[in-house]
Amino acid sequence: MLKIITQLFRVFTGALFIFSGFVKLVDPLGSTYKFEEYFGADVLNLEFLIPYALPFAILLILIELLLGVALLLGYKIKATLWSLFGITIFFLFLTWYSAFYDKVTDCGCFGDAITLSPWETFYKNVIFIGLILWMLIQQKHIKPILSKTINKWILFVAWFASFYIIYQALSSLPLIDFRAYAVGKNIKEGMKYKDDGEIPPVHDFYLESETDDLTESILNAPKVALIVMNKLDQTDKEAWETLKEFSEKATAKGYLVYALSSSGSDLVAKTKKDKTPPFDILFCDGTTLKTMMRANPGILILENANVVSKFHWKNSDKFQF
Repeated sequence: MLKIITQLFRVFTGALFIFSGFVKLVDPLGSTYKFEEYFGADVLNLEFLIPYALPFAILLILIELLLGVALLLGYKIKATLWSLFGITIFFLFLTWYSAFYDKVTDCGCFGDAITLSPWETFYKNVIFIGLILWMLIQQKHIKPILSKTINKWILFVAWFASFYIIYQALSSLPLIDFRAYAVGKNIKEGMKYKDDGEIPPVHDFYLESETDDLTESILNAPKVALIVMNKLDQTDKEAWETLKEFSEKATAKGYLVYALSSSGSDLVAKTKKDKTPPFDILFCDGTTLKTMMRANPGILILENANVVSKFHWKNSDKFQF
C-alpha cells in the first residue's frame, strides 16, 4: 500500500512540475516580467537583480521542468527529491511573503495558463512539501523505470528541446499564447465584467493620442494594425524600415495603423521627429502592452475587436493582407 501511494505521489508531483515548467517555458518573458515585479522596490526591494531577471527565470524554469522529468524517471531520486524540496521551500517563502504583505496578486507559477492567488499558491506549495517529504521517507519504493543511460539521454533531449523552445519564444513569439490577447480572442468581450466581480482578463486597455481617447473607435474599426513598441528607446532599431513598409501596405489595404507605446510624450515626439513614421504613436499602459505582445516591436491585427493575427516584426512580410 505504501508503495502504491508513493508511486501516485511521484506521478502527480512529477507531472505537475513538468506542466508548471512547460507553460512558463513557452513564454519565458512572462516569467521574466514576474520576477522583475518580485525584485521591484515595492516587493522584495532587490532592484539590482532586475537586469538578471531573464536568465534567472530561464534557470528556474529549466530546473523545475527537468526535476519533474527526473522524478518521473526515478533518476538520482535522492538528489532529485532534495532539489524539489529546496525549490518548493523557496517558492513557499516567496508566495507567503507575497500573500501576507499583499504584494503580488498573481504568483505566475503556472504562467498565464492558470491564474492562482498568492494564498492559493502558498497552500499548493504546502501540499507539495508534504508530498515530497513523504517521498523522501519512502524513497526506497521509487526505482528507475529505465536504464541509467536511457534516463540520461531523455534528460538531455528534454534539456536540448527546452533551450530550443526558449530560443523560438525569444526570437519570435511564444509557441502557445495563454493570454487575453491571443489569436481568436475578442478584446471587447475580454473587457466585460463577470457576475462574480472578478477583474476582467482585459483591463487597463486604453489607447490615447495627445488629445483624444481612441479606444472605442479602434475596437469598432473593421481592420486595424497595432504596432506594439512598449518602450521606444528599447525598440529594435532595425525594425523601423520594415514597419514603414508594412504600414504603407496595410494602409493601402484599408487598415487603420497605429503604434502603441508607454513611453513619455518627450520621447514620442523625438521618435516622430527622428524616424518620421507613417503612423501615429498612441499611449497605452506598459503592463497591458507587455501582456499584449512579447516582442518590441510586434504587430497585432484586429477586425472588429477580434484578434485575427499577431506576429514578430521580422515576420511582417509573411502576413497576407
